[in-house]
Amino acid sequence: MRNGLIHIYCGDGKGKTSAAIGLAVRAAGCGRKTLFARFLKNEESGELKILDAVPEIEVLHLNKSYGFFQTLTDREKEEVRRMYRDLWEQICGMTAGDVYDILVMDEFMAAYNYGLIGREEALRFLKEKPERLEVVLTGRNPSDELLDLADYVSEIRKVKHPFDRGIPARRGIEY
Repeated sequence: MRNGLIHIYCGDGKGKTSAAIGLAVRAAGCGRKTLFARFLKNEESGELKILDAVPEIEVLHLNKSYGFFQTLTDREKEEVRRMYRDLWEQICGMTAGDVYDILVMDEFMAAYNYGLIGREEALRFLKEKPERLEVVLTGRNPSDELLDLADYVSEIRKVKHPFDRGIPARRGIEY
């Protein structure tokens, strides 16, 4: 690939992460290498075991999971900010070379919207990314500036979800 493009999978429906994983798996099947980073997700998700088993996909694992940002204490929020600043620096360093063809940043929108990564830094990264690097961003409520930078924008809209009836997330289906 000569020109890497920017994808956004957004919306309130289920399937944003699944779409990003599908793209990473497709790319791996074609011999392309993916760096997969996750923001505001726990390390319990079933897909991580499979992604870790695919040699062409490198997952950046986190030492700790926190849950929903808005429910955290001030101390936990500061810990999360530090952890994601470190993760962001790691992503920028690892994608600076020609090792990876694709970068997936799952739940990027939440990290961006909560200010867990610097907005100006993130926009600069996307504008100045290595030319051949394909970037996939997932999450709800992408900002207008992110939408403007994207080449693909797919909105996944919830029509109906079991959570609305009080059914909690089920292992192997939602996580």
